[in-house]
Amino acid sequence: MAPLQAAVVAILLPLMLHYTTGRDVILPVGTLYRVAGFPLSLPCAVVGYEGARTQDFEWFLIREDANGRQIGIVSTRDQGFSYAPYQERVRTGEVRVERDSGDKARLVVQRLRPDDQGRYECYTPSTDSSYQGNYSALVAVKVMPDTLRISHTRVLTGQPMPEGAELTLTCSAGIQSQEHTHLSITFGKRGGGGGDSSGGGAGGEVSTLREIISLDRALGVTPGSSQSYRKRYDDGEITLEKRNGVGGVDVYAARLRAVQPDDSGSYYCEASQWILDPDGSWQKIAQRTLEIGNLTVQPLSESMSVTSTPSGRVSLQAGSPLSLTCQVSGLPSGGTYGLLVQWMKRGSLTSDATAAGAGGVEVEVARMSPDGAVSWGDDLSRGTGGALEKVTEGSYALRLFSARPSDSGVYRCAVSVYAGRKNPAPSAAATFTQRSEGVSVNLKTKEVLVSAVAQVPRGPLLKRGNTVTLFCNVTVTTTGPAQVQVLWLRRPIPEPVIIKGDHQTDPALLLPVEEAAIPVAALTYEGMAQIFTNGSEVSVDRVSAITYRLRVHAASPEDQGLYVCQAEVWGQDPHGGWYNTQAKAESPVVTVYLYARAADLLLIPLVIGVSSALFVGIVIISAVTCCFMKRLARQRPQK
Repeated sequence: MAPLQAAVVAILLPLMLHYTTGRDVILPVGTLYRVAGFPLSLPCAVVGYEGARTQDFEWFLIREDANGRQIGIVSTRDQGFSYAPYQERVRTGEVRVERDSGDKARLVVQRLRPDDQGRYECYTPSTDSSYQGNYSALVAVKVMPDTLRISHTRVLTGQPMPEGAELTLTCSAGIQSQEHTHLSITFGKRGGGGGDSSGGGAGGEVSTLREIISLDRALGVTPGSSQSYRKRYDDGEITLEKRNGVGGVDVYAARLRAVQPDDSGSYYCEASQWILDPDGSWQKIAQRTLEIGNLTVQPLSESMSVTSTPSGRVSLQAGSPLSLTCQVSGLPSGGTYGLLVQWMKRGSLTSDATAAGAGGVEVEVARMSPDGAVSWGDDLSRGTGGALEKVTEGSYALRLFSARPSDSGVYRCAVSVYAGRKNPAPSAAATFTQRSEGVSVNLKTKEVLVSAVAQVPRGPLLKRGNTVTLFCNVTVTTTGPAQVQVLWLRRPIPEPVIIKGDHQTDPALLLPVEEAAIPVAALTYEGMAQIFTNGSEVSVDRVSAITYRLRVHAASPEDQGLYVCQAEVWGQDPHGGWYNTQAKAESPVVTVYLYARAADLLLIPLVIGVSSALFVGIVIISAVTCCFMKRLARQRPQK
């Protein structure tokens, strides 16, 4: 029964409420204050009615000086309803009724006049079976004089402004009202880009009206709704400030720290007057828009250029100083710009290489950040052997005091511009980046011939635990001072791999498997020993002018393998510094195999002999014990 009772209550309750309350007409709570010359919108709704869902509405005005006499304004059911004061305004649409739904409509007065002040009545003709409830409602409207003022102090001339320059938009605004009202200011732009766009309409038209920044009625600053303006506001690139003026008219200044090409367009300033209605909602009662002027932004890419000197190809002897200059020109004067200058290098040219043939990965040689700090790329040693300097405004020189053969390659200067920011954050994106043409740098080295031969000295067979000695004889033919750097490498002795043919019965083919070489030890050109192995005791030294020795003490089976020595020749530049001439040689392979010691060979028969003797003794003892026990068992029954 409970569900049935609930259903009956749900059906009867609305009917009971209807017959209890009846029809009711609802208007906003008054008194409403509006401004002459600006729109009035009065919504009216009817509830609790019977009949069709589309209700009719009639509007009347009771002026304060009319002794309660009603003036018909407009009706939804009678086109001739309007009284003489409103007939022409209704005919032109200045005064009209707009429906929100069948039982909701609003009276719209496009431009209020002082004599529109009074009490407005919304009446709904009855469609009910009985006359019950309220069929009209009244609200008082006060019409205030228009005191909203707006003016500009500087107009944009439309002359091109360079990208990155600072733009300040100003306008003055104020109100003088006896009622408590608030003022809001909005700066915006028409045309061009400047933010996210959203398509509209079947034709795919795009709105070009953009709000840049606003000061709301509570004096809160908010950026435009586009993602671009929000980000620039968060980064401090767009600001708005209020400056106190004279006679209640204040000055508002919007600043764009660095204009962008998308900032081209027509700018305006909009002032709005707000009032708090009795129902607690804020209403915009007046608004004026002032055109500030047109702006054209010239992109940096159209004016800036980056060149490097000398151009083309540079050939130097190794050890000579290298100087490259990066020239930045075309930056507009009067702007604020931060420059990140980078020298990049790609490839390594030999004496007969060409710029077009230089390949490889482009790496950073050095950079100068916008704050003037210099840092070097992967080769940190260049910090003491070179310099990156700002020679004059827009001119940056890369100097290598003693160029090395590894410095050969194609050099380019890359300049990143941060418009409007002298010292941008490390994570900030550059406004524009441009690169110079490549400069091919070829470092000529003196003629160097090098050969290397590795060998094991003659002697007894190498056994486990012995000291393994290897010699590397290096021959260098060159002019001037030279040093040799020797590196010993070891590969494991290849294990054969069986590869079968198409049929299982085909004979096997034995192929060696070559593994990667393992560095063992090195002797640098400065005479310093470097040991790379962890398990064995290794030493390396130079025993004569051309002979280098590697010794593996207490060799173990892990030290067996195929050994080679690599020799690199280092030359001396005129300043006394050493550089790698890139001349190198690798010796033929030397095989090191360790035989077992005599003690190890004697241990095997000794172990076998002891094991055999123990086995025979156990068998004999077991047999004797077994026979003795059987004989003893036969003797016991005879007793």
